[in-house]
Amino acid sequence: FLDFGNPDLRRAVLQRELELNRRLSPDVYLGLAQVSGLPGEPAEPLLVMRRMPAERRLATLVQDGADVGDALRALARMVAAFHAGAERGPRIAAEGGREALRARWRANTTELHPFDQTVLPPGTADALDRLVTRFLDGRGPLFAQRIADERIVDGHGDLIAADVFCLDDGPRVLDCLEFDDRLRFVDGLDDVAFLAMDLERLGRTDLGERFLDDYVEFSGDPAPASLRHHYTAYRAGVRAKVACLRHAQGEPSARAEAVRYATIALHHLRTGSPRLALVGGLPGTGKTTLAGALADRFGAVVLSSDRIRKELAGLAPSTPAGAGFRKGIYTPEHTEELYSELLHRAEQLLGRGESVVLDASWTAAPHRAAAAEIAWR
Repeated sequence: FLDFGNPDLRRAVLQRELELNRRLSPDVYLGLAQVSGLPGEPAEPLLVMRRMPAERRLATLVQDGADVGDALRALARMVAAFHAGAERGPRIAAEGGREALRARWRANTTELHPFDQTVLPPGTADALDRLVTRFLDGRGPLFAQRIADERIVDGHGDLIAADVFCLDDGPRVLDCLEFDDRLRFVDGLDDVAFLAMDLERLGRTDLGERFLDDYVEFSGDPAPASLRHHYTAYRAGVRAKVACLRHAQGEPSARAEAVRYATIALHHLRTGSPRLALVGGLPGTGKTTLAGALADRFGAVVLSSDRIRKELAGLAPSTPAGAGFRKGIYTPEHTEELYSELLHRAEQLLGRGESVVLDASWTAAPHRAAAAEIAWR
């Protein structure tokens, strides 16, 4: 895919690799050198690096069952600090928007389609297309907010466990993506999701989740869980494509890798789908308890009709508001206002990628139909 066909082209890309990787590991990337060839041949450029101890490679440590919790937390802090000081701007932000992400997904799944039924299970690429489209179509406000919050940075772009070394004085991160700047202009959460996905591939989903938790803590990132899942899926989709291409180039063992990556991508797209749940019933039937349990299980936001009804009436949540049937704050007019506000807030949250549980009576069919319409939209 790339042209490194003469020493000048190779020297230019090595210079770029040196500059970019020194952002994270300046003591590993030492400089450029050259070696002379035969008489009359041009000198060959080389990138001079400090050799890292192979036994301290993160992928090796994870596969050996070593305790890497502290090292991953240090890495999360390091990457969060790197992102905080990384270059930003309109040119970079444009690559992290919803339509840019959609285009990258489409390019990947287009290349996956020919491998359906030969390398991947039938329908894999179609399933990816369907789930990705459903998420992106409904999440305009979320991606607009990510850009407004300057979460799109000139990041690493290729953060995998094989390129991280856990040394006594802290982690070293190698081999960022240097050949196409646009692929390095990503949401910070997208950047770290690559490593979380790679840890999952190595059988340590728990480490990947903890790494993302630590990154969110250090970066102060308010991203919903659905976005973490989506970026993890995207990174797995990219690797599935690469494995399929390697299989086509004559590497039979890449088939199992492609299937594994595609399985990870589909799992996260399904798990990360924002949900809207209605919990209804008459007073005293336990709907509030059930709503809370659902929210805890799925990481959802609970909107309670009791609290919002009082809020709309200018009352504190703890203020008693008992009244007769359809009296006080329970008149039909108040109830219509309540459901309108309840559904408005739900729509706003869903658009930002949050799952929502609505705790109300839901005794009127038109209110349930309106909720279904909002969920679909």
